[in-house]
Amino acid sequence: MKFLLDTSSIIWAVSNPNQLSERGRKILSNPESEIQVSPMSCAEIACAVERGRLQLDRHWKIWFRHFVDVNGWDVVPIDLPVIEEAYSLPEPFHRDPSDRILVATSRLYRSTLLTSDQKILNYPHVDSVW
Repeated sequence: MKFLLDTSSIIWAVSNPNQLSERGRKILSNPESEIQVSPMSCAEIACAVERGRLQLDRHWKIWFRHFVDVNGWDVVPIDLPVIEEAYSLPEPFHRDPSDRILVATSRLYRSTLLTSDQKILNYPHVDSVW
């Protein structure tokens, strides 16, 4: 089964797996799980570092690429169909562009979104788990 990690899930998987749900930890440790990440999460991590809300042990570019490689996660592209989907989501959905892109990516790639975001978990038009 395919799972797309949201930004918080990526950070917690790397730095503090106990912050993930038990289900999330099982998903990440299951060799049958195909784990995907979005470049949008890389952008969110970069912004959090630049604003001082997140501290990493190395530059955010190196950090992100290292943990994608080490964990064997697939980076799925943000392309025109993802952007079109992000701004054509069935309403109601909130306006956060990052969340829209993650939800659209999950829908287009037929992945389940691993997130703790209650707004996304309550959104009926995407498969999501926590």
